[in-house]
Amino acid sequence: MTRLGIYEKALPDDLSWLDRLYLVKRLGFDFIEMSIDESEERLVRLQWSEKEMNRIRQAMEVTGVQIHSICLSGHRRFPFGSSNEKTRTEAFTMMKRAIQLAYHLGVRIIQVAGYDVYYEEKSIDSREKFIRGLTASVKEAAQYGIILSIEVMDDPFMNSISKYLELKKQIRSPYLQVYPDLGNLAAWHKSDAALELEKGIEYITSVHLKDTLAVTPTSAGKFREVPFGEGCVDFLGLLKTLKRIGFEGPFLIEMWCGAQQDFEQQIIQAKQYLLPILNKAGYIRENNFK
Repeated sequence: MTRLGIYEKALPDDLSWLDRLYLVKRLGFDFIEMSIDESEERLVRLQWSEKEMNRIRQAMEVTGVQIHSICLSGHRRFPFGSSNEKTRTEAFTMMKRAIQLAYHLGVRIIQVAGYDVYYEEKSIDSREKFIRGLTASVKEAAQYGIILSIEVMDDPFMNSISKYLELKKQIRSPYLQVYPDLGNLAAWHKSDAALELEKGIEYITSVHLKDTLAVTPTSAGKFREVPFGEGCVDFLGLLKTLKRIGFEGPFLIEMWCGAQQDFEQQIIQAKQYLLPILNKAGYIRENNFK
C-alpha cells in the first residue's frame, strides 16, 4: 500500500512529540515530515541533546509513527549563496547539525530548500556559492548515508526538475536527489509538469501534494494555503504520469495549520479529495482514520 505522510506544520505547534505522533497515527498517516524552518523555535532543534533525541526516538517506537524526512527550510534565512561569509558558514553548520540529527533519529531524507539566496539579490556569484556549499554538504551527508533531496521551489532559482538536473551534472552523487512539489511544479510549468516528472524519475525520493495558483505574466501565483481542488494542479494527470514512469515512493500532504482551530477537519477534507485520486491513479490507499 502506498505510504502517505503529513507535514508537521499541518498540526498545532503546542504538542509534545509523543502527542503529535499519536495524532498523526489517529489521522491515518504513516509518517510525519519534521520542519526546521528559519524561526528560532525550530532552529534550536539542531542543537537537541542526546536526552531530547532519545525522547523522540522513544515516541516513534511507542506510536509506530516515524519521522521520515526533515524539511530544512532554515537556509532561507542562512543561505549558501549569501554574499556574507558568516552567513555561509552558518549555513554549512546548520547542514552538518541537520545531518547529525537525521542520523541519530533514523531519518532518511533531508529536504533541501532550493534557494541560492532569498532575502538578497540573486547573481551568478550567489549561484556559484550555493553550488559550492551544496557540494560540501553532499560530501558530509554521504558519510552518514543521508540523502539530500532538493525541493522544486516557489522561487525561480530551482523551480523545475530540469534545473535540478543541471545541478546534478556538477554534483554526481547518489546522495543528491530531488523532491518535487506538485503544486510548485504546476504553478511554474502547468503544461510541462508531466514532462518535468518524466525527466527526473531516476532521482525522485518523495513527492509533496499541494495545490497552488499558477504563475502568469500578470500574476505571481500563490504557493501556500490554496484549498485542494481550487488551484491549478492536475493531480490525476500528474499522479498517472508518476505511476506510468515507475514512481513508487512515499507521498506527503503539505498543509499549514496556522491559527485555525479546525485543522483536523481541514486535513480530513484534504484526504477526502486526494485519496480517491491516488487510488484512481493506481496508488492504493485506504481512507483510514484511527
